[in-house]
Amino acid sequence: MFDIAQQIYRSLDLQQTDWAQLDWQEELQNNITDIDGLKSYLDLSFDDEDNLRKVVKEHPLNIPRYYLNLINRDDPHDPIRKLCVPGSEELVVAGAMGETTKDPYGDDKHDKGNGVLHKYSYTALVVATEYCAMYCRHCFRKRMVGLPNEQTVKNFQGAAEYIARNPQISNVVISGGDPFMLPTETLRKMLDALKEIPHLKFVRIGSRAPVVYPIRFFEDELIEVLAEFNQHKTLFVPTHFNHPDEITPLATEGIKRLRSAGITVNNQAVLLSGVNDDVDILVELMNGLLEIGVNPYYLYQCMPVERVRHHFQVPLKKGVELVDAARQQMDGYAKRFKFIIGHDIGKLEICGQFEDKLILKQLHARPGHEEESSRILVRQLTEDGGWLDDLPEVGIG
Repeated sequence: MFDIAQQIYRSLDLQQTDWAQLDWQEELQNNITDIDGLKSYLDLSFDDEDNLRKVVKEHPLNIPRYYLNLINRDDPHDPIRKLCVPGSEELVVAGAMGETTKDPYGDDKHDKGNGVLHKYSYTALVVATEYCAMYCRHCFRKRMVGLPNEQTVKNFQGAAEYIARNPQISNVVISGGDPFMLPTETLRKMLDALKEIPHLKFVRIGSRAPVVYPIRFFEDELIEVLAEFNQHKTLFVPTHFNHPDEITPLATEGIKRLRSAGITVNNQAVLLSGVNDDVDILVELMNGLLEIGVNPYYLYQCMPVERVRHHFQVPLKKGVELVDAARQQMDGYAKRFKFIIGHDIGKLEICGQFEDKLILKQLHARPGHEEESSRILVRQLTEDGGWLDDLPEVGIG
């Protein structure tokens, strides 16, 4: 009885909080980071608490109070809950969906040191931090997010020097973790290091903070830093709304503040079982994004990541049918997003289904394999295949 009363009290406290008035760094200290803290807000009686504690030892728990407040506490299958609260399914490392991997995108092969990953000749990705405002349960970098690792940047000036030495690099992605969780002055110095590199045309800062921690963008100094850099190099923010319930008034205001700095915000969702694998949800998500000024850009097929694949990945046969059905209800701007597989061989667009075959087109290829870019791939669809490697290669005829 005490636990229930405490949950009700804390729930009311969250509902009455004026999030926009909070100091973003101080509020991070109130994040829920262990099972005992989570129990004071949510009923965990339907799950095995011992298993949850095992999960958290493997992949840390970190939920902002703002995002916790979006959960429907009466629904154990609430999609927002599934995105942030650990589940016993995360203990599964093998099962019916097929093999899993810790590094499905091949990051390790392209590690140039000091946080720089250089997979495509024209793009350098800099892993600026392993910390996020929230540790999403479907993260494809679960092996490193929230954990000490060697793939984060130690000296951004050194990363900038690598970029300057490679004139084929036309754009940089600052990623993580979440770069916006760094102090504003640190971000300023990072951006300053890139500002005068002549062959660099634009910069992206990848972040889920507009979704899970929008109060970060209520700091005027941050918006000023971003706006000033945007006068020198075009700045984009790829973000990550997965469900329409994440498009809240506070998130909308955070997006508005980013756009006030002249920044284009693009969305890279992931197709996730139990979250958005529904035609109406996908339509509502894409239309909702446009309404707040965010471009639907990518919808990723969930990667075969350990402790992720077997409860989040949607079979490709179901996925392509969902996407096609959803696009039939969308206008031209909403349906512009590409359905994508981010594979070790490169980035692949899922173009659609022809009879019982999946048609893909390769968008990007690794250095030394440039001839593979723009090629068409055809695979035999199966009922359960969720990844390119699961589907047999076949001809179009």
